Amino acid sequence: MTAITIDSSTPRSSAHVPAARGVVHDSWVIAKRGLVHMRRQPEALSDATIQPIMFVLLFAYVFGGAIPLPGGGNYREFLMGGVFAQTIVFTAFGVALALANDRKNNAVDRFRSLPIAKGSVLAGHAIANLVKALLPIVLMSLCGLVVGWRIRSGFIDAVGGYLLLIAFAFAMIWIGVLLGSAVATPEGVTGIAFVALFPLTFAASTFVPLTRQNADGTYSNTMPRVLQTVAEWNPVTTLANAVRKQFGNPVGDPGAQPWPIEHAALYTMLWVVGIVVVCAPLAVRVYERSIKK
Repeated sequence: MTAITIDSSTPRSSAHVPAARGVVHDSWVIAKRGLVHMRRQPEALSDATIQPIMFVLLFAYVFGGAIPLPGGGNYREFLMGGVFAQTIVFTAFGVALALANDRKNNAVDRFRSLPIAKGSVLAGHAIANLVKALLPIVLMSLCGLVVGWRIRSGFIDAVGGYLLLIAFAFAMIWIGVLLGSAVATPEGVTGIAFVALFPLTFAASTFVPLTRQNADGTYSNTMPRVLQTVAEWNPVTTLANAVRKQFGNPVGDPGAQPWPIEHAALYTMLWVVGIVVVCAPLAVRVYERSIKK
């Protein structure tokens, strides 16, 4: 009987390399490409840099003196939670635009001709834009400190607030991936994203509280009943309020509130999980279908 030995020093075929390692490597390569593009095209970062700073300064110095908070409190500290929430929602716009540009410039076709792992293009875009989402969070925090915003809570609560923002940004990225996969042109993405996301961030307690204090000490709604209900169940409202609570800032809506506002952090995390579970696989399916056309 002849014994067969295998030389352990022989290099393994690439087919034996764990698939997970290939996906991680290829996704990071695509992500680095996106980060390099951001560095070389700083004007493309206006939505993550100039816009949030502009909103902070405008509302703090132009509108802030005309918006009283029910129950008292510093409006500028109330404002920051809303600006954080609005900017994080707009994260979807950036990734959708980047993916649509890659489709228009035939970069996606070039990726398909390379031996890269399936799904790495979408994962790379998601990673790059998650890193990009950290930039406005840092800039807004610094700008907020300049206009008088302060974190009044403990270190753990503050970290929890920032982690909640990052988690919601991750969810919005997958909405952006879905939009960028479904719409073929950057112009189409711009139109749809603006119409869908902009009203969503204003029909919420981003810049004004949902209740106002009357002269007799009672409280009333600041919006028509239907719009009030939409705002109360809007995840942008609960994200803003959850961040305010985590940072120890005024929420602006005293008294008994609907369940989403009373449990703002939990309700927001339910939205995060729901968006990722629904939009991530749907985005992959739509993307695969679009590149086969």
